[in-house]
Amino acid sequence: MTFRRTALAEQMAQQLLRPSFLDTSLRSGLFLSGQRRVGKTTFLATDLIPALEALGAIVVYVDLWSQPQANPADLVHEAIRKTLKELQLPGSSILKRLKEVTNLEAGAAGFKFGFKLADVGKDDGVSLAQAFQELIDQARTDVVLIVDEVQHALGSADGDHLLHALKAARDAINTRPGTPGHFLFIGTGSHRARVQELTLKGNQAFNGAVTNEFPVLGRDFIDYVLAQVGPQLGAMLPSAEVTEAAFRSMGSRPEELMKALNVLRSLPPDALPDEHLPTIAQSLGAAAADVELQKVEAMGPLAEAVFSRICSIGGDVKGVFTGEALKAYAKQIGREVTAQEVQGIIGTMTSANLLMRVKHGHYGVTDPFVEKAWMNRLQADQLLRASPTGDAPRLGAEKGN
Repeated sequence: MTFRRTALAEQMAQQLLRPSFLDTSLRSGLFLSGQRRVGKTTFLATDLIPALEALGAIVVYVDLWSQPQANPADLVHEAIRKTLKELQLPGSSILKRLKEVTNLEAGAAGFKFGFKLADVGKDDGVSLAQAFQELIDQARTDVVLIVDEVQHALGSADGDHLLHALKAARDAINTRPGTPGHFLFIGTGSHRARVQELTLKGNQAFNGAVTNEFPVLGRDFIDYVLAQVGPQLGAMLPSAEVTEAAFRSMGSRPEELMKALNVLRSLPPDALPDEHLPTIAQSLGAAAADVELQKVEAMGPLAEAVFSRICSIGGDVKGVFTGEALKAYAKQIGREVTAQEVQGIIGTMTSANLLMRVKHGHYGVTDPFVEKAWMNRLQADQLLRASPTGDAPRLGAEKGN
């Protein structure tokens, strides 16, 4: 089941490639933030990219989440090289599409670049500004680079260098008088704070670019889903109003909504779907976060203590290795803790995509939905510990055999 958001995609493509005076700021860069699994990647692949291509743009897409342990710069450079290589081939799909939607004639037999593709992205090779400029001059159209989960470029020297190289390409191309096309950069991310950093901090390459919330699916999506599942659910079909509220409570995640509607199928014939769906949604929302939270618990009490500290402080967290922090961990788990142990735990959680390194010594939770769920669990644990019985299990305590 694919719900198309054609109107939204066409509007965005028009604003990016045919901007009005008020929309020209988008040429500085557009960053969209939204939680994971709300449909960002699906929207990019099935709606926005086709809409951009229909207006004649060449689109380069790369998903940094696809290989979280890889160097983000390597992934972006490889995606660019792959597109340039295809454009060198006579009769390539990109060239065919350009001939259909633009006035492209020259280069129809394959583009010729004045550099080796293998040198793109290398320190002593061709710059991204030169590579994109040659591409735009031959194609005589806009080039759009989309980096999904762009926040993974933060926190490393290579990622920082990449973003500054892209900013240099933007400035070199878009400020040329009479340029035959523009270079546009779109970054999407699942962590609002990390994505905003890319445009708000003065030391970031895209400081001053546009940041917007990713437009989550709305009532039209709910109506579409209910129309599709109506024949299967029959009397168990909930109202659109209750379904929409349940959808929002699960983080506006389509997969979770489908799970909730499937549960309704197993209810007794006399059950009222509007009464049961909110409870089902609440349980599934918690279960979705539990999958990630169980990863933390499986790493042991120290991981829980470190993760709790980062969640409790929130945002850009530093000081996870200080003497004060080590004492807090030791008190929570009942033994001495070394900075080396904490470093190892943070490395493990970073590899598992639970934490992300913002910059040297600074860490944050990758998914704010998981961060909120962990904080809810901590608060519930504190209430239980404060109960008269005093026998509630404590998060971060040493576990028995």
